Amino acid sequence: MDRTDPFAATIPAPTASRPLLGLTVLVIEDSRFACEAMRLLCLRSGARIRRADCMRSARRHLQVYRPSVVIVDIGLPDGNGIDLISELTKTEPRVDVVLGTSGDIDGEELAMQAGADGFLEKPITSLALFQQAVLSNLPADRQPTGLRELPDEIIHPDRMAFQDDMAHIADVLEDPPDEQSLDYVAQFLGGVARSAQDQVLEQAAEALAKKRAAGEPATTETAKIAGLIQERLTQKLAI
Repeated sequence: MDRTDPFAATIPAPTASRPLLGLTVLVIEDSRFACEAMRLLCLRSGARIRRADCMRSARRHLQVYRPSVVIVDIGLPDGNGIDLISELTKTEPRVDVVLGTSGDIDGEELAMQAGADGFLEKPITSLALFQQAVLSNLPADRQPTGLRELPDEIIHPDRMAFQDDMAHIADVLEDPPDEQSLDYVAQFLGGVARSAQDQVLEQAAEALAKKRAAGEPATTETAKIAGLIQERLTQKLAI
């Protein structure tokens, strides 16, 4: 539970259908689409959710609140989520559960090396897997008692949140992007596209990431992504 909350004693105990009742989850995620998925997962599980879209915002939250669970996206606009995971797992008193999340192939290894208790691979849509990732890492004295339902529900975030992510990247690309911005665009779009099952956009993000990793010019790849973003924003206007 949120140990700075003076009303914590009034929080109901977990139930079979809502096993995360009494927990506060801080989600540090810059994608609106991914964050909407987390909101639905927390809602279905009974957990309260607080959200931060960057490391600076997360640190402001942590100065005021002590969440039970912190879920950290590895790629953030103002820094590497791995650094934040390392900080959280070394700070006393320690947050009960620290989970990393990413769509990158090496994300889990990096998060676990930094001290994370577990990892959620994007896209995160399974209610059962989400609950298990949290519950399996809670201290013994925080584990709910009794039987627990195993939900087979798959959540589906609002597509308008995906459009918000497209608008965000359009803003990033509005001015000629520098190298750091291009790395961020590739990482951000890769995760969002996988979550939204947009294979064309995912492939474009992967092509940009490969060029950046090789240190080669990525003008063509950047222009293609800009065009794909505009197509998706036009689809929003059509809706």
